[in-house]
Amino acid sequence: MAQNGNGTEPYSVPFWINGEEIHPAKRFDVVSPATGKVVHQCGSATEVEVDAAIKAAETAFKTWKKTLPKARRDIFLKAAEVIERRKDELGQYMMDETGAPKQWADFNIMVARDFLFDMAGRVSSLEGAIPTTQDPSTGALVLREPFGVILAVAAWNAPYILGVRSVLFPIAAGNTAILKGSESCPRTVWGLVSVLQEAGLPAGVLNLVVHEPANAAAITQKLIASPAIKKINFTGSTAVGKIVGRLAGENLKPVLLELGGKASAIVWEDADLDNAATQCALGAFLNSGQICMSTERILVHKKIRAEFEKKFIGAVDAIFGQGDAPILISGIAVGKNKALIADALSKGATVLYGDANATESTPTRMRPVIISGVSEAMDIYKTESFGPSVSIFEIETEEEALRIANDTEYGLTSAVFTEDLRRGLRWAGEIESGAVHINSMTVHDESALPHGGAKSSGYGRFNAQYGLGEWTRTKTVTYKY
Repeated sequence: MAQNGNGTEPYSVPFWINGEEIHPAKRFDVVSPATGKVVHQCGSATEVEVDAAIKAAETAFKTWKKTLPKARRDIFLKAAEVIERRKDELGQYMMDETGAPKQWADFNIMVARDFLFDMAGRVSSLEGAIPTTQDPSTGALVLREPFGVILAVAAWNAPYILGVRSVLFPIAAGNTAILKGSESCPRTVWGLVSVLQEAGLPAGVLNLVVHEPANAAAITQKLIASPAIKKINFTGSTAVGKIVGRLAGENLKPVLLELGGKASAIVWEDADLDNAATQCALGAFLNSGQICMSTERILVHKKIRAEFEKKFIGAVDAIFGQGDAPILISGIAVGKNKALIADALSKGATVLYGDANATESTPTRMRPVIISGVSEAMDIYKTESFGPSVSIFEIETEEEALRIANDTEYGLTSAVFTEDLRRGLRWAGEIESGAVHINSMTVHDESALPHGGAKSSGYGRFNAQYGLGEWTRTKTVTYKY
């Protein structure tokens, strides 16, 4: 274990169990991708802490499910105030642990705050029904009830946004939750949970555990298999999502999955090219391309390809080309992108911007790379890069654009750029994804709109009334007059 310069052990991120901070004896180092140095340590969950979290959530559910919407609303409103007041502290946690720039950290916190405000206004909207039955002497009620204890797992790349939505909707619906925080950013997730604790969330309603990577399989299997866990909420990679889905199926547990993406942006011949260039640059390279909604393929009409490429390269260089190279979560992520680009170049692709072989100040840094001439034979054609690389394709017909846009196992989000709204809406009906954004970037997530994917990007919906409804089930009650 690393130590501070004075010989004492460094700060260790605790868990939250039953409203208290718990410091497990077993710990692991958390390394900053920006510096390669240990920033602090974190407790590593064993069966003891997992059992304690499950028991706390089970006990709290008995009373939390009976709380009035007003009480939940007041907690969410208070939490929104707390998260904004502590934004500098919380933002620093995220920057230290994930290497995120301040702008991305601030954006995360403000979106999380908006989710809290939005849910405070929706929490009283859950309602049942009184349907008409076939027997005039029989009445019926359809109640909406919470499931019970929820397991929430959220990724590191947008930890405040993904973290808050993973637990806010279940809790608002009357469930209690165990949040399995990412080992890449445990203090960030601790900060989020501490906001809700400070806002007055009762003990046991939200519990946090984290484990070191080596224990991932054992801890996840134990949680999913527990009879107390009634539904699972997972945001992360498609590969891990398949494992979670399989385990959930083996234990007959419903699951909500938001997974990977390979988003396409179609730039038609009548598009506003200045807007398209800027939006595609942001969509491709925000947070070093480490967003499940990041633009990975840009399909450009043949007639305006040369002009668009010039404007796109200019936008990328102006927004992301200056200063230090952007930071990725690990050297492995950098290596993956470099390997995908190398494979494409070896099979005939060309580089329009950037240098994948450039040596940066740390092995976790990589500047944006734009490539052209990608074909189906190249790994990057279908593999999610989840990094600072994007491919440009030339298209000539609508059919060709739709074929390429849909030729992927993923279907999370997409974008189309055209001044003909009818064309844009026609494409929106044909693209196989959970969202289509006309004349704006593929990265878009807000509290009032449902969010989720199709195909291997997952199923189920977050956000708005759709996300709230995911966390209740119906109960039918009949009675004789």
